[in-house]
Amino acid sequence: MRSGARREAPATHSVKELLARVVPGLTRVTEAVSRENYWSSWLSQQLPAEIHARISGLSEQRGTLVVFAESSAWCARLRYALLELEPDIRAAAPAVKNIQVRVLPRG
Repeated sequence: MRSGARREAPATHSVKELLARVVPGLTRVTEAVSRENYWSSWLSQQLPAEIHARISGLSEQRGTLVVFAESSAWCARLRYALLELEPDIRAAAPAVKNIQVRVLPRG
């Protein structure tokens, strides 16, 4: 026997909340893009323009900031520049425990 009572869905307050319920993976992607934009902006203010222009990608995952350079030569220069900025990076994001620099050619 069925009762006449209907279950009502919980109220949704925003599109972001609705999408987070429907597609949890979308939330992770949105957060990753947000962190990438944050680091791109932060590094553009801290690094010389010639070095920042050679960054081909960024990623922050599980306490590791990975910065990709477009060639091995720029990778070495970027590694030294980030080594000098390491205390500032840790102050800006205490959750970052490791910093890696890798090569990722633009393509």
